[in-house]
Amino acid sequence: MMAFDVSEAERPVTAQDTAQDTAQDMAVSLESSLRHQTPQRILRAALGAFGDRIALVSSFGAESAVLLHMLSQIAPDTPVLFLDTGMQFGQTLDYRKQLAERLGLTDVRDLRPAFRDLAVTDPSGTLWKTDVDACCRLRKVVPLEQALEGFDAWITGRKRFQAITRAGLPVVERNQDKIKVNPLANWTKADLDAYAAEHDLPPHPLVRFGYPSIGCWPCTRPVENDEDARAGRWAGSEKTECGIHTPTAAELNAPSRPFDDIGEGL
Repeated sequence: MMAFDVSEAERPVTAQDTAQDTAQDMAVSLESSLRHQTPQRILRAALGAFGDRIALVSSFGAESAVLLHMLSQIAPDTPVLFLDTGMQFGQTLDYRKQLAERLGLTDVRDLRPAFRDLAVTDPSGTLWKTDVDACCRLRKVVPLEQALEGFDAWITGRKRFQAITRAGLPVVERNQDKIKVNPLANWTKADLDAYAAEHDLPPHPLVRFGYPSIGCWPCTRPVENDEDARAGRWAGSEKTECGIHTPTAAELNAPSRPFDDIGEGL
């Protein structure tokens, strides 16, 4: 007789379970139909499927201009969520303003950590020195989770070539009870450079100083030519992701299903 976990079998099915199952089914269906499509077609399909219940999350980083330009050509009034952590490079904040204006993006929303949370958890602004995971959660994970409560899906600019942890990145995946769409998953660095050149898109000002991946200033350094593009993020530690693309504990403990266990990252 097959053994099974009685406690798990008796756990009641919750609304969250149902929502996650629904999101998983939709993710599998969309991934099947969109995995070989162009980024523009993926964007149009996602925007058509979710309407005003989808947002694009952008770091306004080294390669962000490409996806933001595509969005501006299809639906420039789509909400664009930018995590203003209070630790961004000044160049990133200037780039965010200038690029949004140039592309005509009309609904860029700056997400900041709550003042009370900062006062309680990081009053001196030095949490990154002692607990980098807690700092990322305070300044990125929590503000984004709160902002995404009003959406059913979100779009990211992640690509497979960025890091080995992203090599299996799907075009569409489930993220808890939401859908996450990665239109550029299949693109190479050469694809991005060609598109940026064709449309005369301005690069992030730090790119020319050796920053192929740009996060908060305390945890980002330039990389060497032979290094992974994300080697400058949290250098010297085992940390590779800020947490907004990391599966939750519930997801990690859930039974494995297609696309649930694919490596993630930003």
